Amino acid sequence: MLRSMTGYGRGESLLHNRKFLIEIKSINHRYNDISVKIPRIMNVLEDIVRKKTAQRFQRGKADVFVTYESLSSDDIAIRADIALADAYVEQIRMLNLRYGLNQDITLEMISRIPDVIVFNKNCSEEKSLNEMREALEMALEEALERHTAMREAEGLMLQHDIAEKNALINKHLQSISERAPSVAHKNAERLKARVFEALDAAMVDHSRLAQEMAVMAERMCIDEEITRLSSHIHQLGEILGQDEPMGRKLDFLVQEMNREINTIGSKSGDLEITRHVVEMKGELEKIREQVQNIE
Repeated sequence: MLRSMTGYGRGESLLHNRKFLIEIKSINHRYNDISVKIPRIMNVLEDIVRKKTAQRFQRGKADVFVTYESLSSDDIAIRADIALADAYVEQIRMLNLRYGLNQDITLEMISRIPDVIVFNKNCSEEKSLNEMREALEMALEEALERHTAMREAEGLMLQHDIAEKNALINKHLQSISERAPSVAHKNAERLKARVFEALDAAMVDHSRLAQEMAVMAERMCIDEEITRLSSHIHQLGEILGQDEPMGRKLDFLVQEMNREINTIGSKSGDLEITRHVVEMKGELEKIREQVQNIE
C-alpha cells in the first residue's frame, strides 16, 4: 500500500505504575532519518525505540518524543553520603575551635549541605528495567500504529490523485498518437512544396528529394517516443498497485516520462501536439510533487 512520509502518531500506557507518552512526527526526506528524544535516565532503552521505529520506515525523517512519569517507589533511591557528611562536620568543628565559637551542628544543617542527601531515579535494577521496557513498548506500538494509519490514509489520497493525473497524460498521448501520422505527411508535403517553389520543376532531383524527405520524416517521427511513454504510463499504474515502498521507483519513472514528453515536443513541430505536450508536462509536474512525499 502506498504510504505518505508525512504523519503523526500518539501512544500512551500506564503499566506497573509507570506512565509513558510517546509522539511520532514525520516529514518527507530522501533517506531514513530517525531522531529519538528520551529522558536521560532511560538512555538504555533508546535503541529499542529507534529499532522498532526504523522497522516501519523505508525513508523519511521521523522525530520520536518519549515522556515518562514514574508512580512507583521502586524507581526512587535516596541515600546519604556519610563520608561527605563526616568531612563537613569535621571541618565545622575545626572552625568552631579555631575561632572560639560554640555553634551547634544540627541535622538540619547537615541535610542542607549540597550532595549530602542524594536523590536518584533508579532505573538500573533488572526488574524495574523490564517493567519500564514493557510499558514503553506498549505506548510505542500504539503510536506507531496510529502513525502508520495516518500515513496510509494520506497515501491513499495521493494514489488516487496520481492515478487521475496519469490517466490525463495518457488521454493527451492518445490524441498525439492519432495526430502524428497526418503531421508527418503534412511536413513532407510542405517540404516538397518549398523545394518546387524555390527551384524550377525540371531542375529538381526527385531521387535526392525523396532521400531528403525520408531523412526529415525519420528525424521528426515520434512513434518510438509515443511507444515508450505509453509503456511508462502503464508501468506507473502497475507500481501504484504494489504493496511495497514505491517512492524511488516513481521518482525514476517520472524522470523517464519527462524525457519522452520533451522529445515529443521538440521533434513534432506541430502546434496542436505542442499544446498536448504542455498539458502533459503540467500534469507530470504535479505528479512529481506528489511523489516527493511518498515512501
